Amino acid sequence: MALFNRINGKELKERLHNSVQARTTISFYKYHQIADPAAFRNELYQLFDQLQVWGRIYVAHEGINAQISVPTERFLDFKTELYSIPFLTGIRLNMAVDDDGKSFFKLKILVRSKIVADGLNDNTFDVTNCGVHVNANEFNQLADNPNTIIIDMRNHYESEVGHFKNAICPDVDTFREELQVVKDLMADQKDKNLLMYCTGGIRCEKASAWFKHVGFKNVFQLNGGIIEYARQVKDQGLENKFIGKNFVFDERLGERISEDIISECHQCGNACDTHTNCKNDGCHLLFIQCDDCAKRYAGCCSQECSDVIAMPAEVQKEIRKGINKGRQVFKKGRAKDLKVKITATDSLIQSTGIK
Repeated sequence: MALFNRINGKELKERLHNSVQARTTISFYKYHQIADPAAFRNELYQLFDQLQVWGRIYVAHEGINAQISVPTERFLDFKTELYSIPFLTGIRLNMAVDDDGKSFFKLKILVRSKIVADGLNDNTFDVTNCGVHVNANEFNQLADNPNTIIIDMRNHYESEVGHFKNAICPDVDTFREELQVVKDLMADQKDKNLLMYCTGGIRCEKASAWFKHVGFKNVFQLNGGIIEYARQVKDQGLENKFIGKNFVFDERLGERISEDIISECHQCGNACDTHTNCKNDGCHLLFIQCDDCAKRYAGCCSQECSDVIAMPAEVQKEIRKGINKGRQVFKKGRAKDLKVKITATDSLIQSTGIK
């Protein structure tokens, strides 16, 4: 059997859009030494393909990082097969909190040098000596402690649409950049409670160990990230300290955690927290766009891109020929054509008293 998808992505997206099959979106990760990531990747692809699992999975010598969707009726079969893999037995599965089953349309498993790009030399510190894992209730208690500083370990385009109250949300493009920014920002605060969170917990797992290595004394991390926090808050009737949306890296682009809308349309400035990708195949910039601007610009980030998609397909291909737009992953929401720019989060930093 083929160990990769052979069907055109647009066709698969259309199938997903028209499908009525119930699917459950989950994520999981595990730091574990994998001797042969390529062989493990191929075995995993065969297993997941048979179960109609779709999603994006990274495999490396240091472990696995997965965001996937599973046919709801086959979820127990999937769980049984996953737990049959020795180092994944009993692993926590983060269940999506705002799930329409339209998160992924194909299975993609990639072998990477790391399961999260952090730029760290793992040989220089003990990556297993991570921070104290806390649940939702413990997180809330720590958040109320005046000796606690809450740090959002995600990128600017994630925290822009949702974050914890009073959290510091560094204006960064990458996790690699964030590590150094937080280290410098907190240089004279190493005796404080450093309370970190991210989407599902994986970034904090490595970051907490590194922050302990560079001298922070009281390091805590939200177990299971925002996804698990939202589930526990709902199930246990706890106060929800997260405001807005939780950005997710799939077709949904966000899970609503509270009804608050804390961001603006990047084109007109009206309240909005709906991320979209520019419809121009030569752009695909990720940005925030309201319904009115989506109609005005035909789902594009600018009038220029809107004009392009109105051209015949052959002309569009000619325009794109030889032009490398790059992944645009590091400049999401910062394009020069956007009228409403993302600003640095000085107000959040000032609210903590940290300069």
